[in-house]
Amino acid sequence: MTIETTESQTTLLDGLLEPFGECLTPEVARKLVNLKARPTVIARVEALADKCNEGALTPDEQAEYESYVHVNDVLTMLKARAQQVLQATVIRSA
Repeated sequence: MTIETTESQTTLLDGLLEPFGECLTPEVARKLVNLKARPTVIARVEALADKCNEGALTPDEQAEYESYVHVNDVLTMLKARAQQVLQATVIRSA
């Protein structure tokens, strides 16, 4: 399964997330960068990924898996913004 994001979707998300980065404190940014899913969630996603690779997902499982993928994409972008905040904090304090 391939879920692609178009350039216009990426630009839109960047525009929506920019204000988010502006309101992050270094402490919150650190917590966000270190955020991890619970083991039960990770296990579920891995099980769905295995079934997806085998072409064996039901329509409901496909929708569930796609929602996890989309959430992961957003979290990845949020974590990238948080990392930028932390890097800027280091540069300003140097």
